[in-house]
Amino acid sequence: MTQHDNHPSLTPDQRAKYERLGAILRQYRRVIVAYSGGVDSCCLLRVAADCLGGANVLACIGQSESLPASQYRQARELAERMGVPLEIVHPAELANPDYRQNAADRCYHCKSQLYRLLRDLARRGGYDAVLCGTNRDDLGDFRPGLRAASQFQVDSPLAAAGMTKDDIRALSRYLDLPTWDQAAQPCLASRMSYGLVITPERLRQIEEGEEFLRSMDLSELRVRHHDTLVRIEVPAEQIPRLTEPDRRRRIVDFFKGLGFTYVSLDLQGFRSGSANEVLPEPGEKIRVLPNEADVDD
Repeated sequence: MTQHDNHPSLTPDQRAKYERLGAILRQYRRVIVAYSGGVDSCCLLRVAADCLGGANVLACIGQSESLPASQYRQARELAERMGVPLEIVHPAELANPDYRQNAADRCYHCKSQLYRLLRDLARRGGYDAVLCGTNRDDLGDFRPGLRAASQFQVDSPLAAAGMTKDDIRALSRYLDLPTWDQAAQPCLASRMSYGLVITPERLRQIEEGEEFLRSMDLSELRVRHHDTLVRIEVPAEQIPRLTEPDRRRRIVDFFKGLGFTYVSLDLQGFRSGSANEVLPEPGEKIRVLPNEADVDD
């Protein structure tokens, strides 16, 4: 494994997990990594390339309307920097009505589309396995995509090595990866309230809204889409910045220009996965907004 004596060190526990991850990866000959350019998949890609050689690792990124253009560009640059070939696949999630209707299992339908493509690619190209960046923390969260990974036999070496998100950030810093302190970057569809039908226009509103807020030197944020209402989340300590009169007017004008009727600022502040706070009890159904039950239109 690559040594970095002059860089921040790992704790003994983190080093043991790093070595365990390497041992897991060296059991393969050639692998495909489901790659998004985020913290987890970038770390996995780098260690896989270190262990197997860049020529034996293929990074695959799913390009669709739910992937921000800026994230796609960054992911391509990082893969090139690591010397790993990159292949672009097109999951076409919006062609799937089960995905578009945006129920609580949306992520399952998204990942099923992607993993089916990657398994087919692995069979055609003679790869041993498809790997994803699921970590140990993910196993205790509500993540329907894990069911798709199991169904399509996608392996999770980071989780198998016992690595948490904090471990992955520490390892990424140790390996000089620029993503080590990068904010989480879930897909744009994750910002939409359940039951609100996913459309290219709504995904565009979210992407443009988040790019606008980042231009104000904000990094950790979410633009939550609730049909005619947008709910903005930033860390609680940054809320006063957004309520300054001039900045507040600019935000309101911008989001109304995107097509929202109401512009709100969530006083609870940024919290990952806040869309899941409305998940119903088992047996209940999430309401589909009026006039949107027919997602085939």
